[in-house]
Formats: sequence, C-alpha cells, structure tokens
Amino acid sequence: MLMTERKPATVGEILVEEFLQPMGLTSASLAEAMAVQHDTIDEICEGRRPVTAGLALVLARVFGNSPEFWLNVQRRLDLWEVMHSPEQMARIERAKPLATAA
Repeated sequence: MLMTERKPATVGEILVEEFLQPMGLTSASLAEAMAVQHDTIDEICEGRRPVTAGLALVLARVFGNSPEFWLNVQRRLDLWEVMHSPEQMARIERAKPLATAA
C-alpha cells in the first residue's frame, strides 16, 4: 500500500473548498438541504466528525456525486492516521499472518 507522508485532505476540507465555497453555500444552508443538524455540518467541516455510510449517501444525493467519493476521502484519511500512529502500528505488527501463525 502506497502511503504518502503528507496527510490527506479531510472530508471537511473537500466539502468547504470544493463544494461550499464555489457554490456560495453556508454550512447552515447545507444542513437544511441535508435535513441534518447544523452542528453535524460544522463538525464535519472542522474534522471532528467522520463521514459515515449514511452521511455519504446524503452528501451524494445533495451534490449529485457518489457515496463512494465521500467514503474514499474518509478512508484515505483513516488509513493515513492509523499508519502514522506508533501505537496502532505496534498493534498491527503484533498480528501474525495466518500462514505463519499455525
């Protein structure tokens, strides 16, 4: 797996820079369109809430793209964070491939 040293963009960064700003939307107007609490959008934009499958489906419906787009952005960030966490990597390294575990 190829992982860069540079942290991938968060869903919130993509949402703000590629969708909200160019479209002239506010987080409040997006929250209304998505039928979610304004806090939910603020937390996503600030990187404090991950995008779930359900939110990805709603974002895809609102913006006319795919849920996979949103989930892939989240997945790249999640993998990068784990692979750059010494504690997580130590746990992963303790796992034994099945071919050698027996």
